[in-house]
Amino acid sequence: MQLVLIGMNHKSAPLDIRERLQLSCGEGAHQPLPELMHLAEIREALYLSTCNRVEVLARVADGEGAIEGLKAFIYRQGNLSVAELDRCLYIYRDLEAVRHLFRVTSSLDSMIMGEPQILGQMKEAYRMAVDNRTTGILLNRLSHHAFRAAKRVRTETGIAGNAVSVSYAAVELAKKIFGDLKGKTILLIGAGEMSELAARHLIRQGVGSIHIANRTYARAEEMAAEFQGVPVAFDKFPELLPEVDIVIASTGAPGYIMNAEMVRSAFGRRRRRPLFLIDIAVPRDIDPAAGDIENVYLYNIDHLQDVVDANREVRRAEAMKAEEIIAEEVAVFEKWYNALDVVPTIVSLRGKMEGIVKGELERSSPWMKNLSEEERNRIEILVGSIVNKILHDPMTGLKEESGDKDALPFVAVIRRLFNL
Repeated sequence: MQLVLIGMNHKSAPLDIRERLQLSCGEGAHQPLPELMHLAEIREALYLSTCNRVEVLARVADGEGAIEGLKAFIYRQGNLSVAELDRCLYIYRDLEAVRHLFRVTSSLDSMIMGEPQILGQMKEAYRMAVDNRTTGILLNRLSHHAFRAAKRVRTETGIAGNAVSVSYAAVELAKKIFGDLKGKTILLIGAGEMSELAARHLIRQGVGSIHIANRTYARAEEMAAEFQGVPVAFDKFPELLPEVDIVIASTGAPGYIMNAEMVRSAFGRRRRRPLFLIDIAVPRDIDPAAGDIENVYLYNIDHLQDVVDANREVRRAEAMKAEEIIAEEVAVFEKWYNALDVVPTIVSLRGKMEGIVKGELERSSPWMKNLSEEERNRIEILVGSIVNKILHDPMTGLKEESGDKDALPFVAVIRRLFNL
């Protein structure tokens, strides 16, 4: 097959090395594909670069020579030492490369198994390869087959159906409480990474408005601009408690920033509407006593972590089903690839038969001219049907043998017997 995949990911290389290999694939940025195609052994190439992996997939003329060229290419991209390369690089060949590609595209090799972003990143990498004309029959077929495998994994397993981040788990719990988050009012206290992730998940659920309170007001303004929210002065957030439906607190404060009395006083103006409090700070931001108030639902990071851990176990179980799908798809691709050996012979055999039929019909034209057009068509259809039936068994046999990788002796015999 002469297929090689070489790269580094979050499991094989530390962040500082991956950062050195990051390349922007945007318009006008440095494009690695033309440089790859200048390597003597490379015939087709696809380049994938994300925050967690850098990989090159290539069809090559000479396996070992290509690997050395690809190593040198990655060395140049990240200015890596030989020791760093040897420690962090992985190399897959032929069907192992196919299997790895299918697992990556299906998110089985992701830092968060089941995440959907990698499929989009793979499609973008393929689009860039097509735009740069660095793909041919093998990588075109392989890429589309990888997308099909990923779709099967996503639709036939539950690998993406459970929250595996604390922020996502918080949003999923809120959905269970309210049933639907559309139109709900949110208050984020703190503007760090956890709050950002929660905001992204909430926006995807169609929440109505997001208020963002932070000790540094400029940071609240910055985050509010990103998520089309409303910045709030930190000391003013208690005034919003009568209005909001969900509060997510994630600050670095050394003690409680929200006590039970603050929540209780807000309930006088809430008309018994439920209030969902999510405390994902360590140490905690919200006094646990607030959770004892009627219609208040308080969850801290330990509650959410229990959900995340349970869901990770579910995803691991679903991953076993996904691996079975990957194995099936690799076998299907292998069968297609092996059949390529017999395709030229099948095409030549059919072409020769059709040429003979055409020649004989032309030689028969003097007496066929006395036939009606319908009669001539019937004769051509009859002759074509006979040829198809004659060719059916040898062509079927060749395809079957190609599945077991034993077709070459049969190919040689047919080419010799029919003088192809």
